[in-house]
Amino acid sequence: MSTKYVVIIQCDIAHKRCSGFACTNAFYNKDEVFKDYDDDTRYISFTCGGCCGKGVASKLEHFSKKAYKKNNISKDEVVVHLASCMVTENYHYDRCPHADYIKNIVIKKGYKNIVEGSYISNNAEKKREEGIYNCYE
Repeated sequence: MSTKYVVIIQCDIAHKRCSGFACTNAFYNKDEVFKDYDDDTRYISFTCGGCCGKGVASKLEHFSKKAYKKNNISKDEVVVHLASCMVTENYHYDRCPHADYIKNIVIKKGYKNIVEGSYISNNAEKKREEGIYNCYE
């Protein structure tokens, strides 16, 4: 089954400073983790809802109802990306302490296709290689 929608869940705190441009741009340019998606794959992003991330449950529920009702898209045709601002150490801060909890919510809501990561800047990658940032892979 092909991917009809990519959902990027971004850290609510990071979103106060970040427009999400880099992740969106990476999606449309088919960079790195987005390279295998078809041109007709749709994209949406929203935040986790704030610490501890429990708000993501209602956002995913709303999304899945609308995607199915309006476009007949099932959860199996959706890939959920936990944005790099949540799952890596980066400019903003270290990995979200609630990342695994949020991932479990996504799974409980019926999404099986989950990817950790979205856009990674060259500078952040360099700092991981130098041991300045932690690497969680």
